[in-house]
Amino acid sequence: MNSEKIKKAKEVAKYLYEGKDIKHRSCGVALAETFCLPTRPYASLRKGGVTGENECGAILAGRLVLGELLGDPDPLAPITPKLFDGMHLYKELCQKHLNTGAAKSYACYDLTQRFKDFDSQERKNFCGSTVETVAGCVTEVLERLEVVYKLLNIAL
Repeated sequence: MNSEKIKKAKEVAKYLYEGKDIKHRSCGVALAETFCLPTRPYASLRKGGVTGENECGAILAGRLVLGELLGDPDPLAPITPKLFDGMHLYKELCQKHLNTGAAKSYACYDLTQRFKDFDSQERKNFCGSTVETVAGCVTEVLERLEVVYKLLNIAL
């Protein structure tokens, strides 16, 4: 497994999300861009599907990235073995590595309700860490399954 690629993916995703030297990207957009995928549909993942009631945008974006990279391009084809294996591995890695605190689900609201102010730096740091962790989990899946993929080449 290429730990350098995992490290690079995490750094790129966090950099894009944090927006310190560049314009901030939402969680899902940062992950799509990290893996050189079109970002437009990922905009709807911001803040748990915009409402906060749905699953964390970063976690869902991880599944969507895997679907794009592991799924069959034929919409009528069955689930590919790599997609099946990748989704199971991704779930395991998320359960192992994500910091969910006392949240009872992966819903954005459940994960972030501990922060009194959604616009606080503390909450932004938490979400940035989630984006970084998801990027690592996705990359580990891709590496273990020996999938060819691209990471955004950006100077950090």
